[in-house]
Amino acid sequence: MEIELITLADLQSLKQEILSEIRELIKQKSPAFNEKKWLKSRDVQRLLGISSGTLQTLRNQEKIPFTRLGGVIYYDRQELEKCLKENDQNENWEGLMKKFRI
Repeated sequence: MEIELITLADLQSLKQEILSEIRELIKQKSPAFNEKKWLKSRDVQRLLGISSGTLQTLRNQEKIPFTRLGGVIYYDRQELEKCLKENDQNENWEGLMKKFRI
């Protein structure tokens, strides 16, 4: 019987392979969210990590653009990104993009 040793490098390689496959599966399962032109309120809340009340306040103060159609509020992804860029004061934009996966 032959004994095989598993090295730290082997484990790290396996970890990277597993993570790559998980990322690929996530991309396959949720491409629609990443490609949507129009986002609903719930999407924007998750994207920005804010509550529905905060989102309502931002709309009321006209700080973010939105469209209302049949009682449903939609946000244009590009306009939202543009608004975030213009109002970015404390974080660098690249970090914000990565943080919110925009």
